Amino acid sequence: MPKRDATAAVIGAGDFIGSEIARKFAAEGFSIFAGRRNGDKLAPLVKDIEAAGGEIQARSLDARKEEEVVSFLNEADAHAPLEVCIFNVGANVNFPILDTTERVFRKVWEMACYSGFLAGREAARLMLARGGGKIFFTGATASLRGGSGFAAFASAKFGLRAVAQAMARELGPKNIHVAHLIIDSGVDTEWVRQRRLEALGPNALDNPDLLMPPSAVADSYWQLYQQPKSAWTFEMEIRPFGEKW
Repeated sequence: MPKRDATAAVIGAGDFIGSEIARKFAAEGFSIFAGRRNGDKLAPLVKDIEAAGGEIQARSLDARKEEEVVSFLNEADAHAPLEVCIFNVGANVNFPILDTTERVFRKVWEMACYSGFLAGREAARLMLARGGGKIFFTGATASLRGGSGFAAFASAKFGLRAVAQAMARELGPKNIHVAHLIIDSGVDTEWVRQRRLEALGPNALDNPDLLMPPSAVADSYWQLYQQPKSAWTFEMEIRPFGEKW
């Protein structure tokens, strides 16, 4: 692998999208700092990246805790300059409005919006001191419209999009590329497959091209990273060819 004197931090390095983002940026020579709750679950990702010749540090991280986010990103930046921070925490839940408890609504907001603010602010603090960087946020269909049963999730994702947009306007002129990636699709994970089978029946998975591979999300982030300053994208929407929108 090529080697860069730079770190890519992935906050929300889950088993699918987050792990693929980490693999992609590791393959391009970045030192990876990967954080998720229950950091021991990062062991397979660490094994894969190190076996391929890459470098990764895995940490347990509750992105809702300010002190943990600050410590995580400071450590990443001390290891090698923080060049990329990708916020990929998910909080997708579906409840009818009368079944949406105060606790559910608050926790979803903390995970999908508040923690994104913390990650973005602290990444910006480090990048401004160095004169530039990239901060990317993972959005969803719910970032654009609130569907039935998704009041909690959509409100949080709407909020994250607003945070990202405000940051992009403030930080773009200061050489920090802020982008928001909307995944308008079911992503090909075991959880999504099971939900589709339950909702649509045994033929729901007949066309595999209607689910998005996690690697395609990682490739989209790499495309954003490579954009020249003269043509930065704030918002990119990605969806399979057969997705209705």
